[in-house]
Amino acid sequence: MKAARFHDRNDIRIEDIPEPELKPGTVAIDVAWCGICGTDLHEFLEGPIFVPPEGHPHPISGESAPVTMGHEFSGTITSLGEGVTDLEVGQNIVVEPLIIGDDVDTSIGQDYQLSKDMNFIGLGGGGGGLSEKIVVQRRWVHPIGDIPLDQAALIEPLSVAHHAVVRSGAKPGQVAIVGGAGPIGLLTAAVLKAEGLTVYISELSEARKKMALSTGVADEVLDPREGDVAEKVRERTNGQGADLGFECSSVPVVLDMLLDAVRPGAVIVNVSIWGHKPEVDMPKLVLKEIDLRGTIGYSGDHPSTIELVRSGKIDLAPFITKRIGLDELVSGGFDELINNNEHHVKIIVDPRA
Repeated sequence: MKAARFHDRNDIRIEDIPEPELKPGTVAIDVAWCGICGTDLHEFLEGPIFVPPEGHPHPISGESAPVTMGHEFSGTITSLGEGVTDLEVGQNIVVEPLIIGDDVDTSIGQDYQLSKDMNFIGLGGGGGGLSEKIVVQRRWVHPIGDIPLDQAALIEPLSVAHHAVVRSGAKPGQVAIVGGAGPIGLLTAAVLKAEGLTVYISELSEARKKMALSTGVADEVLDPREGDVAEKVRERTNGQGADLGFECSSVPVVLDMLLDAVRPGAVIVNVSIWGHKPEVDMPKLVLKEIDLRGTIGYSGDHPSTIELVRSGKIDLAPFITKRIGLDELVSGGFDELINNNEHHVKIIVDPRA
């Protein structure tokens, strides 16, 4: 079968590899669509990061480069391993793409994403969505009902956004400022709006500003070139500032803006993955008693995220900006997102095309 394989920085190859083996407790899936994630771009440009370097296998997956890529994917069940009795062949599903130890408790309320040596299917081994087929453990499979398979490929990044919102303690009626309208910023705003918050987004890109407004995920988009964003937020909140801030850009000036734009005692959640160590205005953090929180992945978020989409509270269709085949992955996907990224939210890949 065809698969996109990460060998090293700037070296992703479309190769023929053996089909994965169905084992007890696992589920075989024909992949329908797989999104290209910002993490995939970081691997391509700066990696290996999450990908275990060649000769240094991951302690849980046992794999090292080359590995099959892709962790934002949807598909259809084709076969069930021994012991899997609560799913059916033909069901459409998404995969929660975590690699964690078999002994880690993944029941409701457990922070299993923080377990030792956690990694992601499609980065740390275990196959990936940028291939025609994959086999995964039953616990990572989530039925999606009648959600279209192309839109379902965005459930994984939407779950990242959902987890960030849960981490913030957001409540209906509060005000949030989101720094950056890239894919995760837009999806974080979508979850916030679905939960009944007023949402402001800070963004420079005209295309992304239009996307935020046309999809209805922002009440207003504030352009830093057109005035002090933090001051505008205070003006709109009777001088108080936002209750919540979400850093979705990995740009230091955006983090500075959020520290200024939120009210005393507010919560700021850092959602983005930083490629460097930023300076943090600690005096402002201390004097305003701001709670700065990190977030990674998800734990138990997929069912709630799927329900937000199934209920119609979030429409994922507008966020798909391009569809390509696997052979176009680098030229039509990675290169496009690197050189023309402001015009795209999510490029999805059909691994059979």
